[in-house]
Amino acid sequence: MSAVILFAVACTPEDSAISTSTPVNAGAVVDSGPYICKLVPEKAFLLVSGTNGPPGEKISGDEANGNCWTSNIAPKLLEVVWMQETPESTRGYLDEVMEDRRRVFTRHGAAVLPSDLGEGFAVYFPEGPFSDQPYQVTARFSCGGKGRIIDLNVAQVAKGRDGIRDMIELMRIAQKRYGQLYKCTPGE
Repeated sequence: MSAVILFAVACTPEDSAISTSTPVNAGAVVDSGPYICKLVPEKAFLLVSGTNGPPGEKISGDEANGNCWTSNIAPKLLEVVWMQETPESTRGYLDEVMEDRRRVFTRHGAAVLPSDLGEGFAVYFPEGPFSDQPYQVTARFSCGGKGRIIDLNVAQVAKGRDGIRDMIELMRIAQKRYGQLYKCTPGE
């Protein structure tokens, strides 16, 4: 019997892949500080992107409208954009922004976000003008009675990860952090 087992092992090609149902980089996307761009957990981002940190960041804009991106890694591995309903950025303007995004994202097979995250989509753009940050998620939600939009754009996802699912989980955390930082409850 030991000869049969030895023969089976000896005849297994060296380059054959061992099939597993668990991805190589299978850790959960969880909320823990420190944060990149105030909204994205650094550990979760490094897990999702498969990069080593810590990434630097640059911020442009203010509390109501702005963006932030990783600065010491090229291309921008992460970009976060936020908008808030203000007298200058009216509810109608936010409607137009989301309508434009809906048209583009759905044309590329976007997944609709779970309803608890508001109106939004997650998509992978493998080519074209968005291919430098092909993993994108956008969400419009209320917080403190005002319309808000958050976009998260990621340049790469680690091998074996579900990029769309990870982007949705990063959005879930970003909205929760947004509420904590700006003293409002997402969804209200």
